[in-house]
Amino acid sequence: MGRVALVTGGTRGIGGAISRGLKAAGHTVAATYHGNDEAAEAFRKETGIAVFKWDVGDFDACQAGLEKVAAELGPVEVLVNNAGITKDGMLHKMAADQWNAVIQTNLTSAFNMCRAAIAGMRESGFGRIVNIASVNGQKGQMGQTNYAAAKAGLIGFSKSLALETAAKGITVNVVAPGYTETDMVAAVPQNVLDKIVAQIPVGRLGQADEIAHSVCFLASKEAGFITGATISINGGQYMA
Repeated sequence: MGRVALVTGGTRGIGGAISRGLKAAGHTVAATYHGNDEAAEAFRKETGIAVFKWDVGDFDACQAGLEKVAAELGPVEVLVNNAGITKDGMLHKMAADQWNAVIQTNLTSAFNMCRAAIAGMRESGFGRIVNIASVNGQKGQMGQTNYAAAKAGLIGFSKSLALETAAKGITVNVVAPGYTETDMVAAVPQNVLDKIVAQIPVGRLGQADEIAHSVCFLASKEAGFITGATISINGGQYMA
């Protein structure tokens, strides 16, 4: 049975693949974005998926956004917290705004969105929450203390929320992708990217659809006995 699914950062990259996958699985999908109106509109026209613009790092905007989605599409029962940014730098050179922006967008956003959606899920007795972490939140990465802290925080957040909500029919899980062929990874200098790929046992970058397939399974009714789990999809780069 299709449900209303919301994917933050859901119009591009891994988020876009997740949005498409959930729609193909029969869900009614809403995709949020923050900055790129042109890309979001192109995505909407291409896929027929509804797009909504707000800052997931803003608590009040998330409350208002969820209410708007519910009014237009119905209550959200599948939530994928995918939105994320990078502002890399060595800690001894990192500015406070680099730290704060990444924590706000990549970690606080999950609190904001879950807080807005959780009451409805508890009331209906069903919910699927999937938080998108990263291999770098599991193993660490030079120049990414902010990003790694946020992604590692998502794992602890998800385990705790899973314990709080299991009795209400709500599952909370994490998908931790490795390096995946997206615009964000394409921005990495080629010499650095070559070194990264050399560390991946399968010898290649991941594909966004490979991440999306796992998210779609965790969002399904059949995944009801999986909660508090972290699914690593990284080609063997890090084996947790």
